[in-house]
Amino acid sequence: MLRYWKGLLLAAVLAFLLGWSWQWGKTRVKETMPIRYVRIEGVFQYLGRERLQEVLRPLVTTDFFSADVGRIHDVALALPWVDGVVVKRVWPDAIDIRIFEQKPVLRWGEDSLMNPRGELFRPENIEAFNDLPLLSGPAGSERLLLGVMQQMTEALAKHALLLTAFEVSDRRSWQLRLDNGMQIRLGRTAPQEKFQLLLKALPVLGQQRIDAIARVDMRYPNGFAVAWKAGMTPSWDKESAI
Repeated sequence: MLRYWKGLLLAAVLAFLLGWSWQWGKTRVKETMPIRYVRIEGVFQYLGRERLQEVLRPLVTTDFFSADVGRIHDVALALPWVDGVVVKRVWPDAIDIRIFEQKPVLRWGEDSLMNPRGELFRPENIEAFNDLPLLSGPAGSERLLLGVMQQMTEALAKHALLLTAFEVSDRRSWQLRLDNGMQIRLGRTAPQEKFQLLLKALPVLGQQRIDAIARVDMRYPNGFAVAWKAGMTPSWDKESAI
């Protein structure tokens, strides 16, 4: 029995010593191998470096080996303006963080921006990007509509027209708006074919009449209707089927 208790006491002492030495070792590592340098690299137009430092600072107040590079990556990537992150340790006392910033090309609806891949992100300062073209449509159609908008933008540019808004309703009805104020209703039935019909009609109308158009309604089976801007009615009726 005495031998049993001696063995138990010895095991407890060894466990205590191991725990103490482990804790002491961790403390020594923190003292001798702290992270001294955190390098944040990237070209930032919209993302504030101060915001990055604020978010990441609590994650790098540890020793070189204990720094959780996966956590650093995920926290940085969660920021709206961050598109990509690469984090790595650099022996013996540095953490390198490379940030790739989002590139907004469009507004999506009222509260989001879209990058060139058709992915959405939601920055706080959305109102600062009202000069970007607007794209809106049913959820899940972002990439498809981005491709369609790019094609229509290129086609209209050949006629010196700039597409500023492309909106698709929940009922899949298409509507466009140009930089000269023209609104184009393509409807929900064969909207791309209606758009091609409009492109064919533009040279016939001529630039002067195009600039005078307020609205074009393409929802007719064999033509379209035009409404003219106030005071800019050409030589035919204000509303006419062509």
